[in-house]
Amino acid sequence: MTKKVQQLDRVIIRFAGDSGDGMQLTGDRFTQETAAFGNDLSTLPNFPAEIRAPAGTLPGVSSFQLHFADHDILTPGDAPNVLVAMNPAALKANLGDLPRGADLIVNTDEFTKRNLAKVGYTANPVEDASLGEYRVHALPLTSMTVTALAAFELSKKDAERAKNMFALGLLSWMYDRPTEGTVGFLERKFAKKPEIMKANIAAFQAGWSYGETTEAFSVQYEIKPAEHDPGLYRNITGNVALAYGLVAAGVQSGLPLYLGSYPITPASDILHELSKHKRFGVRTFQAEDEIAAVGAALGASFGGSLGITTTSGPGLALKSETIGLAVATELPLLVIDVQRAGPSTGLPTKTEQADLLQAMHGRNGEAPVPVIAPRSPSDCFDAALEAARIAVTYRTPVILLSDGYLANGSEPWKLPDVADLPTIEPGFAEAGQEDFQPFKRDPETLARPWAIPGTPGLEHRIGGLEKADGSGNISYDPANHDLMTRLRQAKVDGIAADIAPLEVDDPSGEAKVLVLGWGGTFGAISAGVRRVRREGGQVAQAHLRHLNPFPANLAEVLRSYDKVVVPEINLGQLALLLRGRFLVDVIGYNQVRGLPFKAEELQNVIQDVIDSE
Repeated sequence: MTKKVQQLDRVIIRFAGDSGDGMQLTGDRFTQETAAFGNDLSTLPNFPAEIRAPAGTLPGVSSFQLHFADHDILTPGDAPNVLVAMNPAALKANLGDLPRGADLIVNTDEFTKRNLAKVGYTANPVEDASLGEYRVHALPLTSMTVTALAAFELSKKDAERAKNMFALGLLSWMYDRPTEGTVGFLERKFAKKPEIMKANIAAFQAGWSYGETTEAFSVQYEIKPAEHDPGLYRNITGNVALAYGLVAAGVQSGLPLYLGSYPITPASDILHELSKHKRFGVRTFQAEDEIAAVGAALGASFGGSLGITTTSGPGLALKSETIGLAVATELPLLVIDVQRAGPSTGLPTKTEQADLLQAMHGRNGEAPVPVIAPRSPSDCFDAALEAARIAVTYRTPVILLSDGYLANGSEPWKLPDVADLPTIEPGFAEAGQEDFQPFKRDPETLARPWAIPGTPGLEHRIGGLEKADGSGNISYDPANHDLMTRLRQAKVDGIAADIAPLEVDDPSGEAKVLVLGWGGTFGAISAGVRRVRREGGQVAQAHLRHLNPFPANLAEVLRSYDKVVVPEINLGQLALLLRGRFLVDVIGYNQVRGLPFKAEELQNVIQDVIDSE
């Protein structure tokens, strides 16, 4: 059968089902093949906190959204063009996001009376007229998978588990995705279970063949590769990029890298990834709790390693005392906080950026700490290098604020030239000094010497009690405490002279409204700004990487515009800091739904502010 091929410039696909249906694996495989094909892409995994949430229920729905295109894109997309719903719960949880005319592929085998009743359907929506505004493809995916695997010696239950591979094969045919990578992946994944391996490959190929031969799908879609700058690319998630950035920081500084970590969603992947790289001098320690993890990392820094600890919001709270100790001892320490929705346990698998004030002020006493935030999954690599540079150069703990959206999302990443990576100089104190002064500061950076324990002539006291300026002896003198407190603050403030000024994207130079963001909101803000400009609106955009200290020109930038809009996935934390520091009445736009912003909503917000001028 000859099929019509339709050219598209972009597509948004969402796979949705139970948390045990393999939707994350399905989405990841489709993403990897799409990256290999050369499309630009952005992903949004969304899954329950429970390892296996109640089957067939709304809280148990797991989904994976992929936006891919033949041009530069910035977000996983606002609304899917295609929804694959493996059961009624997946349909009901995601139908509200589906625009009119979208393709809806439904696994009818799961639309039983019992499963419909679980989510409040009184009638089968596939059989009544309630889905009339969509292009519905009602397919018995489970039954077709079992039939395709009839020749294999598998139980019915095991055969049914491969239905996600059947769906992946069908979608791979629809959008002309490569198949070799997925076949190779299945061969590796199930190498010790050859029957399971062959069955999954057979289900995948059966889905492809069904699309090729059935009359139910008369159109195949083509999305050409995007134009990229020349170079070698790979698809990468934020957590993996962060891990690679930390490895690079260890190499570029010549320091052994030590990670003290306690597993916590969504930061655990950094521990998993770093544990694979012992050949680069990486040592990983899975501690018994968050406090032990940061204590071990700080101890490693005292011993001359690049000490790192990873966590999420609740863990950052537990680490606060030791971070304060790192401030007092003035040792380099990297604290990676992959933010999630709180407070307390909150929504562990959902994204938020509400730890900013905790990172800025969440310690006792005057304990200033530099704070850095990456803007995209691939930018996590560069942010990790920058955090390490500041920590080592200025002898200070640094908090890096990633978030769940960046951590789990992925995009193409152009591998950097190693020769272009920054060199980080530890500058250890030299042995054999007479009258060593452990708190005698570098006149430019105000950093104290980094003295490795056991080095002859560099014996000195360490600990949380206040030290005398220069000598490092314990001091209770009021004037000395005031001096040391101000010196530690001045050291952090001085970093502003060592970072790039804030760049403003204002093509016409005539904008009166500035949109200022930080962290993982970059993609949605940029997409919203693009939309406003396409419709003739004048708007400027800037995005902060350094949150403490702020770039030296931030005050000038803020005062150059009549209105400043600050979108945040919190209740206005950066806005609070900007108002207090610069006396600028910024306009906050805030949501805390555990989800990233949509480009359309930010477009509307920006346009409303422009119109109110």
